[in-house]
Amino acid sequence: MKYEVLSDQALLELYAQGNREAVSQLLERHTRRVCDYVRMMVKDNDVADDLTQEVLIKVVKVIDEGRYTDKGRFLPWVLRIAHNRVLDYFRAQKQVKTVNESSAGFDLLGSKNFAEPSIEDTLISEQQAEEVRSLIEKLPEEQREVVRMRYYEGLSFKEIAEHTGVSINTALGRMRYALINMRQMIKEKKLVLC
Repeated sequence: MKYEVLSDQALLELYAQGNREAVSQLLERHTRRVCDYVRMMVKDNDVADDLTQEVLIKVVKVIDEGRYTDKGRFLPWVLRIAHNRVLDYFRAQKQVKTVNESSAGFDLLGSKNFAEPSIEDTLISEQQAEEVRSLIEKLPEEQREVVRMRYYEGLSFKEIAEHTGVSINTALGRMRYALINMRQMIKEKKLVLC
């Protein structure tokens, strides 16, 4: 099927009928425009790539949840999501503030946050890390591979796509499903991960 000639609305309808390739084509059609917009706003290629990936994941999630109603304005809707994500990014950057001893009014180095972790804290952290590794091992191989590359190797989704020989949208989808599966396992096992 020639997806290039289909409208955004037609691709969305195909996706709603279960055609996974339709949403990949739809996202590939608009990814560059979204990334260019985000890059223009944040002026940092790596941050722009990450924010773009987050936007695309959110777009697929909203569509999957049935919250998107097509009014023939798919790209403006996606760009609005991108704009909001950029605003969230800048707000988070403003929240990061440097504190010194005089402004804090107490000895920062005496604070528990700057102290060596206790044996108990270390054991809890190691146990939680082991539980997370165990959950990852239970994922299907493609999802497990994406999680490892993203969180343990620090690769961007673009790099993951290149390493695995799939489209960026497929890599994003695999990560999304991995997170859904891990949340479900955490819920079923009633794990508490702080």
